[in-house]
Amino acid sequence: MKLLWKILYYFIIFCCTLLILCTLLSLIYDIPRWYLKVLDFPRTQYLICAVIFLILFILINRKWKTASILLTAGLVASIGIQLDFILPYFIAEKSVPNANMKIVKPENTVSILLGNVLITNHHAEEFLNIIRNNDPDMVLAMEVNDWWVEHLKSLKKDYPYQMSLPLDNAYGMVLYSKMPLKNSEIKFFNHSRVPSFHAEVELPSGKSFRFHGMHPVAPFPSDKYPENIGDGRQDEQEEIAMQKLGSMVARDSLPSIVAGDFNDVSWSHTSRLLEKDDILNNVRIGRGLYNTFDAKSLIMRWPLDHFFVSKEFSVVEIQRLPKFNSDHFPILAELAIESNASE
Repeated sequence: MKLLWKILYYFIIFCCTLLILCTLLSLIYDIPRWYLKVLDFPRTQYLICAVIFLILFILINRKWKTASILLTAGLVASIGIQLDFILPYFIAEKSVPNANMKIVKPENTVSILLGNVLITNHHAEEFLNIIRNNDPDMVLAMEVNDWWVEHLKSLKKDYPYQMSLPLDNAYGMVLYSKMPLKNSEIKFFNHSRVPSFHAEVELPSGKSFRFHGMHPVAPFPSDKYPENIGDGRQDEQEEIAMQKLGSMVARDSLPSIVAGDFNDVSWSHTSRLLEKDDILNNVRIGRGLYNTFDAKSLIMRWPLDHFFVSKEFSVVEIQRLPKFNSDHFPILAELAIESNASE
């Protein structure tokens, strides 16, 4: 019994030390390496585990020497660091205000559904049912190949405006819209096989906004799917892409919406580049995490599918939708544009 107690004691110390180390390493942004980048993802999991192991260590520790005090302080610091990242999504002032439904006109609103379908998933009818049940104005589907485009073709009846680039590398996209798309353009920021969609969208009121549909590559190396170019320095290349996009938005006279599967959490250094100089704001702040990945796991989940909007927008509604055998939950946001925004 004494041996088991000792094993448990050192196991808890090991877990505590590992949590503290992961927390500290997750704060390193100026060394763009994928193995540091991925430590930025599970902050909610770090927080829960750190609280649990802090309680266990306090209960099981018998001698409060310098090492024990330092370990406890490290856990408390880790909890504080994770709370600093997570709490703004629940208690901070909303960075994108709620729409005033007394004055918002329906013709000045747009609802957008984001869905990473998972290229190997063939449950197209389930995804179509989600679209039909929610009836969004725009649908951005990601990871589409020719099979998916063929099985989504029934949407063309209700969505007469489209942009489409199906690919077999898990970075194909298709955009369906009930609203006219003008000056549409497909760009390739860092990779010739990883597109982004850009278009001017005309609302029923006659006002317009710029839509940017994004699906950057994942932060870890892959021998199956595209990687960013640059000696495997994934985070650095994604940062360049976000900076390019931010410059585009800053130069644009139209209100802007940037949306898609970023393959990155919204509290990351890279994602927050879009919020630099208050050019764009994250609709999640003050509303919750709305974790969209991994839909196939009950534990390892975080927000990867995002809406960033310029100051002209307010939020009517945001909701995570049911899963459909993809590894992502679809997410829907309805946004309203202010009456004094660009015509």
